[in-house]
Amino acid sequence: MVLQAVSKVLRKSKAKPNGKKTASEEKKVYLEPEHTKSRITDFEFKELVVLPREIDLNEWLASNTTTFFHHINLQYSTISEFCTGETCQTMAVCNTQYYWYDERGKKVKCTAPQYVDFVMSSVQKLVTDEDVFPTKYGREFPSSFESLVKKICKYLFHVLGHIYWAHFKETLALELHGHLNTLYVHFILFAREFNLLDPKETAVMDDLTEVLCSSPGSGGATGDGASSGASGAQNHVKER
Repeated sequence: MVLQAVSKVLRKSKAKPNGKKTASEEKKVYLEPEHTKSRITDFEFKELVVLPREIDLNEWLASNTTTFFHHINLQYSTISEFCTGETCQTMAVCNTQYYWYDERGKKVKCTAPQYVDFVMSSVQKLVTDEDVFPTKYGREFPSSFESLVKKICKYLFHVLGHIYWAHFKETLALELHGHLNTLYVHFILFAREFNLLDPKETAVMDDLTEVLCSSPGSGGATGDGASSGASGAQNHVKER
């Protein structure tokens, strides 16, 4: 039943390869009120993301970053069979195209599924490295830990953005949009609380952020990284 529903949605969407959308799809379905108000909980996430008393900041960042990694990886896995080298020839979010940079800093153009695989593999390697994410008593966090967390959050944001931009209709057909919205709100508010994402990086999704993080139950506000820049976005493709 689920696969039939998704197939029906895909037939209607007529999405073009390379992540490009037809003129009728330029309207962002994920911004429609009936979808943005869907959540799996009405919990005040603003309270949830605050650093608890007597908890070390790095421990809090490590715990939450690892959790977000697993949840975003799981969310992507629900639509991964629809994110292929044919349907998503580039890692695109709105008018922005992302490139992967290898260990030597070389810019690599890749398909969306390849990009996501690079992200998940590299983050998995980091969060399971005792020298970076220590779990044993007495082990110290590296001096570069916060910058590594920021890098991880940037890549995870790219994955969330791609799910919304290229695969929201599949997510909707699977009735998992409430999970996606809840995850997005929690992730964005946590990143805002500790300044983990550059507002310029998240501007591509500012319209969604403003709607989701200013609605009742999110505990968020429209400031701190949610600007009006996205509304005036240019039609040409940006590269990052």
